[in-house]
Amino acid sequence: MMINMGLRSVLSFAVAVLFSAVLPASDHNLPPAKDASTYAAFDAHADEKVTIAAEPFDTKEKESIFRVDYLKNEFMPIRIIVTNNGDRPISLADARINFISANGDKVPAAEPEDVERRMTHVSNTGRKIPMPAPLPPISGKPKTSDSKIEQDFSEFEYAAIAVEPHTTRGGFLFYDMDGLGPEPLRGAKLNLRMLRDADGKELFYFEIPFDKYLRQSH
Repeated sequence: MMINMGLRSVLSFAVAVLFSAVLPASDHNLPPAKDASTYAAFDAHADEKVTIAAEPFDTKEKESIFRVDYLKNEFMPIRIIVTNNGDRPISLADARINFISANGDKVPAAEPEDVERRMTHVSNTGRKIPMPAPLPPISGKPKTSDSKIEQDFSEFEYAAIAVEPHTTRGGFLFYDMDGLGPEPLRGAKLNLRMLRDADGKELFYFEIPFDKYLRQSH
Protein backbone atom coordinates (compact mmCIF):
# COMPACT_ATOMS: atom_id res chain seq x y z
CA MET A 1 0.00 0.00 0.00
CA MET A 2 1.42 3.37 -1.00
CA ILE A 3 0.91 6.22 1.47
CA ASN A 4 0.97 9.95 0.78
CA MET A 5 3.72 10.84 3.28
CA GLY A 6 3.06 14.57 3.60
CA LEU A 7 -0.70 14.24 3.90
CA ARG A 8 -0.49 11.34 6.34
CA SER A 9 1.93 13.22 8.60
CA VAL A 10 -0.31 16.27 8.77
CA LEU A 11 -3.43 14.21 9.41
CA SER A 12 -1.81 12.01 12.04
CA PHE A 13 -0.61 14.94 14.11
CA ALA A 14 -3.93 16.76 13.76
CA VAL A 15 -5.96 13.74 14.81
CA ALA A 16 -3.66 12.94 17.73
CA VAL A 17 -3.89 16.48 19.08
CA LEU A 18 -7.67 16.56 18.66
CA PHE A 19 -8.34 13.29 20.47
CA SER A 20 -5.80 13.81 23.24
CA ALA A 21 -7.45 17.14 24.00
CA VAL A 22 -10.85 15.46 24.32
CA LEU A 23 -9.94 12.80 26.88
CA PRO A 24 -6.65 12.08 28.67
CA ALA A 25 -5.55 8.44 28.59
CA SER A 26 -4.80 8.02 32.31
CA ASP A 27 -2.77 9.40 35.18
CA HIS A 28 0.28 7.49 33.89
CA ASN A 29 2.44 9.32 31.38
CA LEU A 30 4.33 7.47 28.68
CA PRO A 31 8.09 8.08 29.01
CA PRO A 32 9.67 9.68 25.94
CA ALA A 33 11.27 7.25 23.51
CA LYS A 34 14.98 6.76 24.18
CA ASP A 35 17.67 5.60 21.79
CA ALA A 36 16.52 2.21 20.51
CA SER A 37 19.76 0.53 21.61
CA THR A 38 18.90 1.15 25.28
CA TYR A 39 15.91 -1.23 25.21
CA ALA A 40 16.15 -4.94 25.97
CA ALA A 41 14.93 -6.15 22.57
CA PHE A 42 16.45 -4.44 19.54
CA ASP A 43 18.21 -5.01 16.23
CA ALA A 44 21.02 -2.67 15.18
CA HIS A 45 22.33 -2.28 11.63
CA ALA A 46 25.74 -0.64 11.99
CA ASP A 47 26.26 -0.14 8.25
CA GLU A 48 22.87 1.51 7.80
CA LYS A 49 23.12 3.37 11.13
CA VAL A 50 19.59 2.37 12.09
CA THR A 51 18.45 0.64 15.29
CA ILE A 52 14.92 -0.55 15.99
CA ALA A 53 13.60 -1.73 19.35
CA ALA A 54 10.35 -3.38 20.39
CA GLU A 55 8.97 -3.03 23.92
CA PRO A 56 5.90 -5.14 24.74
CA PHE A 57 3.41 -3.63 27.17
CA ASP A 58 2.57 -7.05 28.57
CA THR A 59 1.57 -6.23 32.15
CA LYS A 60 -1.44 -4.51 33.68
CA GLU A 61 0.81 -1.83 35.14
CA LYS A 62 2.47 -0.97 31.83
CA GLU A 63 -0.75 -0.92 29.84
CA SER A 64 -2.40 1.42 32.35
CA ILE A 65 -1.52 4.32 30.03
CA PHE A 66 -4.33 3.15 27.71
CA ARG A 67 -8.05 3.72 28.03
CA VAL A 68 -8.85 0.09 27.15
CA ASP A 69 -7.62 -3.19 28.71
CA TYR A 70 -6.09 -4.68 25.55
CA LEU A 71 -4.42 -7.59 27.33
CA LYS A 72 -7.76 -8.74 28.71
CA ASN A 73 -9.01 -8.88 25.13
CA GLU A 74 -5.87 -10.76 23.96
CA PHE A 75 -4.24 -7.86 22.12
CA MET A 76 -0.62 -7.01 22.88
CA PRO A 77 0.45 -3.35 22.63
CA ILE A 78 4.07 -3.22 21.43
CA ARG A 79 6.00 0.04 21.36
CA ILE A 80 8.17 0.41 18.27
CA ILE A 81 11.21 2.67 18.65
CA VAL A 82 13.24 3.64 15.57
CA THR A 83 16.57 5.46 15.93
CA ASN A 84 18.20 6.85 12.80
CA ASN A 85 21.84 7.74 13.51
CA GLY A 86 22.57 8.38 9.84
CA ASP A 87 22.74 11.67 7.98
CA ARG A 88 19.73 11.04 5.75
CA PRO A 89 16.07 10.25 6.53
CA ILE A 90 14.60 6.76 6.31
CA SER A 91 11.05 5.97 5.24
CA LEU A 92 8.57 3.58 6.84
CA ALA A 93 5.83 4.46 4.34
CA ASP A 94 5.78 0.91 2.95
CA ALA A 95 6.99 -0.88 6.07
CA ARG A 96 5.72 -4.36 6.92
CA ILE A 97 5.87 -4.95 10.68
CA ASN A 98 4.66 -8.39 11.68
CA PHE A 99 4.63 -10.34 14.93
CA ILE A 100 6.03 -13.84 14.32
CA SER A 101 5.11 -16.42 16.95
CA ALA A 102 7.36 -19.28 18.08
CA ASN A 103 5.35 -21.56 15.77
CA GLY A 104 5.78 -19.25 12.80
CA ASP A 105 2.32 -17.63 12.88
CA LYS A 106 2.51 -14.26 11.10
CA VAL A 107 0.31 -11.63 12.76
CA PRO A 108 -0.09 -8.16 11.18
CA ALA A 109 -0.86 -5.09 13.26
CA ALA A 110 -4.50 -4.77 14.30
CA GLU A 111 -6.91 -1.99 13.41
CA PRO A 112 -9.32 -0.35 15.89
CA GLU A 113 -12.28 -2.29 14.52
CA ASP A 114 -10.44 -5.58 15.17
CA VAL A 115 -10.27 -4.73 18.87
CA GLU A 116 -13.89 -3.61 19.01
CA ARG A 117 -15.10 -6.82 17.36
CA ARG A 118 -13.29 -8.83 20.02
CA MET A 119 -14.66 -6.71 22.84
CA THR A 120 -18.23 -6.95 21.56
CA HIS A 121 -17.90 -10.67 20.69
CA VAL A 122 -18.63 -10.10 17.01
CA SER A 123 -17.18 -12.64 14.58
CA ASN A 124 -14.03 -11.38 12.93
CA THR A 125 -13.75 -13.52 9.81
CA GLY A 126 -10.60 -12.89 7.85
CA ARG A 127 -9.03 -11.04 10.78
CA LYS A 128 -5.61 -12.68 10.44
CA ILE A 129 -4.36 -12.37 6.88
CA PRO A 130 -1.47 -14.53 5.69
CA MET A 131 0.36 -11.82 3.76
CA PRO A 132 2.37 -9.08 5.50
CA ALA A 133 0.67 -5.70 5.65
CA PRO A 134 2.08 -2.17 5.71
CA LEU A 135 1.71 0.16 8.64
CA PRO A 136 -1.99 0.78 9.29
CA PRO A 137 -3.07 4.01 7.57
CA ILE A 138 -3.65 6.92 9.90
CA SER A 139 -6.37 8.50 7.78
CA GLY A 140 -9.43 6.82 6.33
CA LYS A 141 -9.75 4.13 9.01
CA PRO A 142 -13.19 2.60 9.51
CA LYS A 143 -14.81 4.19 12.55
CA THR A 144 -15.68 2.20 15.64
CA SER A 145 -18.47 2.94 18.08
CA ASP A 146 -16.00 2.78 20.97
CA SER A 147 -14.44 6.23 21.32
CA LYS A 148 -11.83 4.96 23.80
CA ILE A 149 -10.37 2.59 21.22
CA GLU A 150 -10.43 5.32 18.56
CA GLN A 151 -8.63 7.72 20.86
CA ASP A 152 -6.01 5.20 21.97
CA PHE A 153 -5.11 4.39 18.38
CA SER A 154 -5.11 8.05 17.36
CA GLU A 155 -2.91 9.07 20.28
CA PHE A 156 -0.52 6.15 20.60
CA GLU A 157 -0.27 4.33 17.27
CA TYR A 158 3.04 4.56 15.42
CA ALA A 159 2.62 7.48 13.02
CA ALA A 160 6.11 8.48 11.89
CA ILE A 161 6.47 7.39 8.29
CA ALA A 162 9.80 9.22 8.04
CA VAL A 163 12.56 9.22 10.66
CA GLU A 164 14.84 12.20 10.24
CA PRO A 165 18.64 12.02 10.65
CA HIS A 166 19.85 11.66 14.24
CA THR A 167 16.29 11.28 15.48
CA THR A 168 14.33 8.69 17.45
CA ARG A 169 10.63 8.09 16.80
CA GLY A 170 8.31 5.81 18.77
CA GLY A 171 4.74 4.61 18.80
CA PHE A 172 2.57 1.55 19.33
CA LEU A 173 1.24 -1.23 17.17
CA PHE A 174 -1.33 -3.67 18.56
CA TYR A 175 -1.13 -7.40 17.81
CA ASP A 176 -3.77 -10.11 18.21
CA MET A 177 -2.46 -12.83 20.54
CA ASP A 178 -5.59 -15.00 20.34
CA GLY A 179 -4.60 -18.65 19.90
CA LEU A 180 -0.88 -18.09 20.51
CA GLY A 181 -0.82 -19.69 23.96
CA PRO A 182 -0.32 -18.38 27.50
CA GLU A 183 3.18 -17.02 26.75
CA PRO A 184 2.95 -15.56 23.24
CA LEU A 185 6.23 -13.62 23.54
CA ARG A 186 8.35 -16.67 24.32
CA GLY A 187 10.30 -17.64 21.22
CA ALA A 188 8.53 -14.92 19.22
CA LYS A 189 10.01 -11.99 17.30
CA LEU A 190 9.06 -8.84 15.46
CA ASN A 191 9.93 -8.75 11.78
CA LEU A 192 10.31 -5.44 9.93
CA ARG A 193 10.71 -5.24 6.16
CA MET A 194 10.54 -2.67 3.38
CA LEU A 195 12.11 0.22 5.24
CA ARG A 196 13.83 2.48 2.71
CA ASP A 197 16.60 5.06 2.67
CA ALA A 198 16.35 8.50 1.10
CA ASP A 199 17.09 7.04 -2.35
CA GLY A 200 14.28 4.50 -2.06
CA LYS A 201 16.68 1.58 -1.54
CA GLU A 202 15.30 -1.08 0.78
CA LEU A 203 17.20 -1.58 4.03
CA PHE A 204 18.13 -5.06 5.17
CA TYR A 205 15.26 -6.54 7.18
CA PHE A 206 15.13 -6.16 10.97
CA GLU A 207 14.38 -9.07 13.29
CA ILE A 208 13.81 -8.44 16.99
CA PRO A 209 13.52 -11.51 19.28
CA PHE A 210 11.57 -11.06 22.51
CA ASP A 211 13.40 -13.67 24.62
CA LYS A 212 15.98 -11.15 25.83
CA TYR A 213 13.17 -8.83 26.90
CA LEU A 214 11.57 -11.69 28.84
CA ARG A 215 14.83 -12.51 30.61
CA GLN A 216 15.35 -8.90 31.72
CA SER A 217 11.80 -8.04 32.68
CA HIS A 218 10.47 -11.21 34.35
